[in-house]
Amino acid sequence: MNMKIAAGSIAAFAAASAAAIPSDYRRSECELRARTMVEQLSPEERVDLLMMDSPAVDRLGIPRYHWWNEALHGIARAGLATVFPQSMGMAASFDSGLQERVGDVVSTETRAKYNLFRERDQREIYKGLTLWSPNVNMFRDPRWGRGQETFGEDPYLSGVMGGAYVRGLQGYDKKYLKTAACAKHFAVHSGPERLRHGFNAKVSARDLREYYLPAFRTLAMHAKVEAFMGAYSALNGVPCCANRELLTDILRGEWGFKGHIVSDVGAVADIHTGHHFTADRVAACKAAIAAGLDLCSEGTYACLRDAIKEGKVTGDELKRPLVQLLNTRVLLGQFDRNGSTPWDHLGEKDVATEANRDLALEAAEKSLVLISNNGALPFDPKKAVCVGVVGPRAMDEVALIGNYCGYAARPSTVFSGVVEEAGPGVRVIGVPEGAHGSDIAIVCLGITAEDEGEEGCSVNNSGGDRTSYSLPQNQLKLLEGYRKSCKCVVSVIFGGSPFDLEPVVRNSDAVILAWYPGEQGGRAVARTIFGKNNPAGRLPITYPKSYDDLPAFADYTLVGRTYRYATKKPAYPFGYGLSYTTFAYSDIRAKKTASGAEITVNVKNTGKLAGDEVVQLYLKAPAAAGDRRLHHLEGFTRVRIAPGASRNVTFTLLNEQFAVFGEDGKATVPSGETAVYVGGGQPGFVDTLSTSVKF
Repeated sequence: MNMKIAAGSIAAFAAASAAAIPSDYRRSECELRARTMVEQLSPEERVDLLMMDSPAVDRLGIPRYHWWNEALHGIARAGLATVFPQSMGMAASFDSGLQERVGDVVSTETRAKYNLFRERDQREIYKGLTLWSPNVNMFRDPRWGRGQETFGEDPYLSGVMGGAYVRGLQGYDKKYLKTAACAKHFAVHSGPERLRHGFNAKVSARDLREYYLPAFRTLAMHAKVEAFMGAYSALNGVPCCANRELLTDILRGEWGFKGHIVSDVGAVADIHTGHHFTADRVAACKAAIAAGLDLCSEGTYACLRDAIKEGKVTGDELKRPLVQLLNTRVLLGQFDRNGSTPWDHLGEKDVATEANRDLALEAAEKSLVLISNNGALPFDPKKAVCVGVVGPRAMDEVALIGNYCGYAARPSTVFSGVVEEAGPGVRVIGVPEGAHGSDIAIVCLGITAEDEGEEGCSVNNSGGDRTSYSLPQNQLKLLEGYRKSCKCVVSVIFGGSPFDLEPVVRNSDAVILAWYPGEQGGRAVARTIFGKNNPAGRLPITYPKSYDDLPAFADYTLVGRTYRYATKKPAYPFGYGLSYTTFAYSDIRAKKTASGAEITVNVKNTGKLAGDEVVQLYLKAPAAAGDRRLHHLEGFTRVRIAPGASRNVTFTLLNEQFAVFGEDGKATVPSGETAVYVGGGQPGFVDTLSTSVKF
């Protein structure tokens, strides 16, 4: 059967987003309402409402509101919720439609919990509708502990996946926002974590426009994200939360951003205490407001109360940022009677449902990456007398959830997942029995968010960043022992960033990357090992051979970083991943259009099992254009194909995707033949078909 599948693209994504969000006319109506409220507030009240924990103003019908809530991969830090794979795992799915469906479920659970909290007049932290997600910083260096929160190292992948999540979070109503998503951390932040409060990222105009800003641009211009969060660090000497070029000239001026801008927690104080950019806190607050910042995510703005009395600040200076904030609250329906929004009926029955758990399972299955397989997988449990599930992560629920997480009522570890999927007719043993002599040893290794993450949130002494590329030595010794005593060894690796997998692959018959797979991670791993799921996840970040192959961590130049600017061959490349079946590509065609180009290719399943293929499209500019990128991803889609069947996949590209950036950061579409590569991975690592588009 030959079916034509249209691949996801920025063009289609932008059109769908535009049809789903409140119109500019609706936003203008809300802004007028916000202005009316602001005019009636005293200067002191304006100061209070510009901070994270905003008090009530009863006479104007403004309830108390705490702006801080998290939903990185599920509504977080507020009890029961559906826990999806951490963002890095979602990126590995290369499935933007799945990411959007996840966002829709997360926003439904957010609204349901908001309604429950509001009924009890509970308006504290982690109970609101402003969600500080997604994180679309570039994972430029695999040592960064917060890399797990991102969608990987590629700007196009990050923009499409992050934008899909925004659409799911913000909803499809023409009048109200379901929730308000937030693009963070703007901009150019990816470690070192321990230095972030005073760190200055030195970045050229070309690097900024070519690599560090595009994902943010996609979320602002195409996904219409409602909020941006300023980063802790400075960019070229100016703290990001006091950086007018970033917050006003680029974000609001060039990109036409209409929402509000929030500081990271403590970042306004850092302008003075960390960066020493101003003489005192009042000057730091004034610099932030003048640059375009709206919400202070801390109490630093409190110093403005005395500043107003002393005449250092006027109440009029606080109008613009407060209008932006109240505008968002109007769009969320916070000042309307109960029953006004389409989601006011949601409640307990809508949180952690069976349907949501099913989606968490689908997401976990699609996130898994098969790194190596000598034919051991898929494994038929009926042929086994004994299945062993061992290792420090075999029964570890913490390894499922990553950071910024919610909590599931019935999380599935690998051990419990194997017990469930193997059934009552198979003997399953685990810790502390061990798996020596078993027919298959499923060895669960890796780290958790206690070992990597944000500054202050991990147990190591590196501020959350990774210092070792190796798995813990005791884990490698454990694996070596099972290699000697078991017929078949399958290693399952947990973690949000790359590892040196050479000793793992050497001592295993198959290796699966599980990331932090969410509440259904154990079942997903078991179903994949037993052939109920054919893995098709792909690496959203390069796995270098060694940290020695990387530039200095604090150096933000791009030479030698990521697949785009690589100077050394990796252990495993961006876009890599194996399957239980095989695919063949044929009949590639390119058609120039007024807005860009259409690329069509035929993909056939040449194996014996049904499976998903992640079709990837890369561009390479003409040699004379001076592009530093080896090639760059500009299209992907995940398609399911039955054995022997084929599908035509069509990519729609915009002219801007063919652009090359000059030293001044300006983008131009070069004349000549731009090469187009399509296949199941990067050119140079897998067989790809090629064509060209002439401009």
